Amino acid sequence: MAIAYSSRRTRGRRPAASARKMGTWKLAYADFLTALCAFFLIMWIIHGISAGERENLAQQFGSEKSAEMVSATFDDPVSSTLASDLRNDPALAAYGASVRISEDPDFIRIDLSDMAERPLFETGDGRLNPTGEHLIRLAGRAIAMLDLPVTIEGHTDAHPSLTQGYSNWELSADRANSARRLLMEAGGDESRIKGVAGLAHTQPLLQDAPEDAANRRISIVLVIRDKTA
Repeated sequence: MAIAYSSRRTRGRRPAASARKMGTWKLAYADFLTALCAFFLIMWIIHGISAGERENLAQQFGSEKSAEMVSATFDDPVSSTLASDLRNDPALAAYGASVRISEDPDFIRIDLSDMAERPLFETGDGRLNPTGEHLIRLAGRAIAMLDLPVTIEGHTDAHPSLTQGYSNWELSADRANSARRLLMEAGGDESRIKGVAGLAHTQPLLQDAPEDAANRRISIVLVIRDKTA
């Protein structure tokens, strides 16, 4: 009778799962949380070190390509954030197409163009006119709080200089130095100036229209990561 009673009690019921099978998902979940914590710990550590240290760290764990990917991953937000702040500066934004801001992980470039409707220079003159001076000073104030090295470039359009013995090379160099002096007057730190160059018409802003007025410009380059270092 005892045996029959036991059969009636178990008939139609699913057999109990083993304790080992019931705990499998917990082990997998614990592994996932451990890996996630390790990932965020690595992210936190890498974010707190310099670009050079990040590259060295990446090279220890992978190829040169991996180093570039790690560096780019953490440098992109820096340039993008700073460039966005400059684009949202109301004083610079008021100049519309005269101000163009671009960025990549290594630098932020501010191009101040001599537009036909808002010229920054007089024809053939190495000095900025009052409009150009005002715009350079505004740019100087906007970048004054950014502790980054600066290079200044002068550019011309493809039209030859009208002054004999005074080529676009001299003209672009004089305009770049004029901009440098104005940046210093706006409170810039001269120790941050790493270079001043006149590039004539060799790097047009508008590749398909090298004679366009927009190519006559001053470029202020904020160096985030110096590849030559």
